[in-house]
Order: sequence, then C-alpha cells, then structure tokens
Amino acid sequence: MMTAIVLIMLIVICGFFVTVYNSLIRLKNQVANGLAQIDVQLKRRHDLIPNLVEVAKRYMAHEERVLTAVTEARNLAQSMQKHGSIANGDELAKLAHAESGLSQALASFYAVVENYPELKADTALKELSDEIKNTENRIGFARQFYNDSVMFYNNQRESFPNNIVANMFNFTFVGQLEFEDKSGIDNAPKVTLG
Repeated sequence: MMTAIVLIMLIVICGFFVTVYNSLIRLKNQVANGLAQIDVQLKRRHDLIPNLVEVAKRYMAHEERVLTAVTEARNLAQSMQKHGSIANGDELAKLAHAESGLSQALASFYAVVENYPELKADTALKELSDEIKNTENRIGFARQFYNDSVMFYNNQRESFPNNIVANMFNFTFVGQLEFEDKSGIDNAPKVTLG
C-alpha cells in the first residue's frame, strides 16, 4: 500500500514537472516567434525605403540632405538587423535605437515632402507611403504580440512553483522590447499626401 502511494506521488510530481516544462517551452517559442515577426516587418520596411527615396529624388534635387539622412538611417537599421542577434537584449536595444532614428528620418522626409506639390501628387510615392504606413502598423502589432508573449513567458517562469522548474532548466528572463524615443516609434509617420 505504501509503495502504491509513493508511486502515485512520483507520477504526480513527474507529471507536474513535464507540464510546467512543456508550458515554458511553448511560451519561449512564442516569444521567439514574436521576435521573428518583428524581424520580418522590419525587413519589409527596410526594403520599401530605397524605392521611396528613388521616387523622391526626381523632385527633391535640392533636398539631398534629407534623402541622405533617410538612406543612412535605413542602412544603419538594416545593418543592425542583419548582423546582430536580436534575441540578445543588448543587440535588441541597439536595433530599437537604430529603428527610432529611421522613424525620425522618415518623419523629416515627410515634412519636406509637404513643400513639393508635384511629389505629393505622385502616384508611386503615395503607394509607397501607404505601404510604409501599413508596415509601420504591422511592426506595432508585431511588437505588441512580442511584448505580450514576453509577459506571459516571464509570468509563467517566475510564478511559484513554476520557478523551481524554470531555474532547474535555466529558463532565463526575457526583456520587453522598448524604444528610447517612444514618440518616434509608437506613432507611424504622418503621411498627408494629396
């Protein structure tokens, strides 16, 4: 009788460990997926910007400084995305800083576009601007999904008695994706063409 009770308790304890472990793995993978979705949308954003600059060059010959700033900010952000492991907290912070700079450069670009009625009326620029605005929204949704996933993972990892399993199997803390200049990244650039 005593061995049956001990055996049942061992099965319950093993079942608990397996359940918690699998739950943490699922949440950790959801965090990785959220980060991958941000990566996809940032690549899309980076791919659209050279086309936007190319269309604008035809009209904004005297605004080389603005076009160069957008191009340089895009190249820096793209470089951070390609060469850094965004799963690493420090690299993620550097990427956030570069993306914030890109958002500021785009905001300056759109402010200058207001001075060029022909450019504002250009169909290609309107379409690219709409695509960039849609991409900015997608980035926002991807960031929200990532941060929610991180919160669920960290809550599960830190809750008792789950923290015992988390510590045994080295499930480490994951930080939220935060940007230095939240005003520049929380809001998509304002596009007021036409």
